[in-house]
Amino acid sequence: MNLHPFLLFSHLSGVVLWVGGMFFAYVCLRPALVELFESPQRLRLWRGVFSRFFVWVWAAIIIVPISGLIMLGQAGFATAPLNWHLMLTTGLVMAGIFVYVATGPFVALQRAVDAEDWKSGGAALNRIRQWVGINLLLGLLTIGLATLGKWF
Repeated sequence: MNLHPFLLFSHLSGVVLWVGGMFFAYVCLRPALVELFESPQRLRLWRGVFSRFFVWVWAAIIIVPISGLIMLGQAGFATAPLNWHLMLTTGLVMAGIFVYVATGPFVALQRAVDAEDWKSGGAALNRIRQWVGINLLLGLLTIGLATLGKWF
């Protein structure tokens, strides 16, 4: 049984979910929330959004590397194109950043919202924003490596 189509679908679905979600949150949702809501409402909303989105990202950071490594192994790790190795590297960096955000600044945001400490919550949200921005750029770079890398 050829698993490649299933692996590729799983891999791409995880990437679309993760990078697309970051793009939506960073480029569309964030500016709208700043225009429409005061800090307490914004922070409560972000907590709810991240609580839901991060469940899906946890799934993606399991599915994407596993499916990618299996496909890389099937192709032959030593003979795979350079862009595949670079894609693996940037993806692992992205996963590390996400784990940091989910276990550090997001936990701080949750605690601040629970305590109604809006200043600390704003600081935690700002750290999340910065790291999501970095991860979004890395995600776009990774997509570029996946789709355009063989021509470089």
